[in-house]
Amino acid sequence: MRFSTFHLFHRFDGQSFKDVYDYHLELVELAEELGFDGVRLAEHHFRDYGVVPNLFTMLAHAAARTSRIRLGTGIVVLPLHNPVHVAEEAAMVDVLSGGRLDLGIGRGYQSYEFEGFAVDLAEARDRFNESLEMILGLFERDGFRHEGKFYRTGTEVSLTPRPLQRPHPPIHVAAVSPETVTMYAERGLPILADPAAPYRKVVQAAETWRETAARAGVLAGQELVVARSVYVAPTVEQAREDQARFEAAFDRSRIFNPRSAPIDPRTGKAAQGFEYYQDRYLRGGAVSADFRWEQLEVIGDPRRVIEQISVLREAGFAHLLCDFGSTRPLPLEEMKKVMRFFAAEVMPAFR
Repeated sequence: MRFSTFHLFHRFDGQSFKDVYDYHLELVELAEELGFDGVRLAEHHFRDYGVVPNLFTMLAHAAARTSRIRLGTGIVVLPLHNPVHVAEEAAMVDVLSGGRLDLGIGRGYQSYEFEGFAVDLAEARDRFNESLEMILGLFERDGFRHEGKFYRTGTEVSLTPRPLQRPHPPIHVAAVSPETVTMYAERGLPILADPAAPYRKVVQAAETWRETAARAGVLAGQELVVARSVYVAPTVEQAREDQARFEAAFDRSRIFNPRSAPIDPRTGKAAQGFEYYQDRYLRGGAVSADFRWEQLEVIGDPRRVIEQISVLREAGFAHLLCDFGSTRPLPLEEMKKVMRFFAAEVMPAFR
């Protein structure tokens, strides 16, 4: 099992943008020091939910401040970008970092962001698939040309620079819904399962992916990634008490709300292609502490957390993306203490 840290770059009340960036960049450096395998950064737009609109800019900066840890996107929202730019920027970061880029991609889901870019959320899947074809084409061959429904190159182009990792950096597709998992498993593209899906659904997603990929003959060598909210304390009792403290200090409706939901503004219902998520982001603010404790989070004392991670490993995941604090307004030194404790008490059980 490999371990990476996840960074939403959520801006809490009273923080400047520079405060947010400095906070997480210091944690990226600490993650390398502690022996984490990688970091993944989230892209968001237009509000404090996450304040990194260009992941490659931030990763290029992180590359200069680190030397070993892998640097990942979690995720690039492909429908909001020109795919040629994505391929170019990814290749440049891969070169700058010495071949340390992991490329997480997805179609996105937040209606507010799509509206800001005047992109129809109902087109997200088709835009994503066309973008993916272009990015892979640019990575894999020179003289690439594309004439599609949403994007075109106009002439043959060759990627400059080319990534150090050949034919391209490892790619993971954000997916939990059965149709998405199956679609990309058939192509041998491993998934990144997100933290808002309960255990039973991410376990089912892993099983579906592996079964589908095996039938398609593309199973070998692929690493599935699962993202979880993670917290480990010396005792179970303290972990439960801290969980209650975290929730009391943060309004979850800032994340789970109509602006975050994949809602078509014309109908007020789930956008085409997002029916699987009809109520998910509207219901999230009311999720109980017991449900989070049993079904969503990797949380408890070291023994309990090791057992939970073992369940994910047995399901077929080989990489845990640890969200130690996207919704927890922890002071920097307290967050460092949480990461150090996890690295010392949990990670050695999987090495």
